[in-house]
Amino acid sequence: MAPARSSVRPPAPAKLKILATADRLFYTEGIHTVGVDRIIAQARVTKATFYKHFRSKDLLIVAYVRGRHEQVSDWLDSLDEELGEPRAVLRALVDAIGVEATREGFRGCPFINAAAQFVDPSHPVHQAVTEHREWYSRRIEELLRAIGHPSPGDAADDLLLARDGALAGGHVGDPIAANAALHRTAERIFAEAR
Repeated sequence: MAPARSSVRPPAPAKLKILATADRLFYTEGIHTVGVDRIIAQARVTKATFYKHFRSKDLLIVAYVRGRHEQVSDWLDSLDEELGEPRAVLRALVDAIGVEATREGFRGCPFINAAAQFVDPSHPVHQAVTEHREWYSRRIEELLRAIGHPSPGDAADDLLLARDGALAGGHVGDPIAANAALHRTAERIFAEAR
C-alpha cells in the first residue's frame, strides 16, 4: 500500500522570496518605510506575482509577524526537546534574549516594532502581535508553573516585562546593562520557585 500524500502543498518559491525579502527589509528599515515596489524589486518578482500571493501590503505584514511567531515557537519547541527540563528551558530563553539584545545589527523586538507602527488594536497587524504576545506569555507561564513557581502568571508578566525592557534597552540604551538587568530579574523569579 502506498503512503498517503499530504494535501498541504509547500509555499511557492516566489512567495518564500517575497516573505524573506519583506522580513529582512521590515526588520532592518521599518515596516512603514518599505514600499511594495521595493520588495518586488529586491525579491525579483513581478507585480502580478506579488499580488497573486499577497493582495495587500497589510496581508504581507501579517504574514511577516506570523512568520516571526513561527520562528519563536519552533525554537522554543526545539529547546523543550533538547533540554527537556523547564528550568533549563527558561534559562536558555533568558540567555538567548540577552544574546539577541547585544548582537550587532539588533534593531529591537520585531513584534514591539510592528505594534508601534500599527497602534489601532483592531488592525490585523496589531492583532497578530497581540496573539503572539499572549501565546508567549502563556508559554512562559507554563514553564514557570512546571518549576513550581507560586504565582506563575504574575511571574510570567514580570519576565515578559523584563524581556521587553532588555530588548528596548539593547536597541536604544546600553545593551550590556539591559542584559544584566534581565538576568537579575530572571534569577529573582527563578529563586521564588520551590
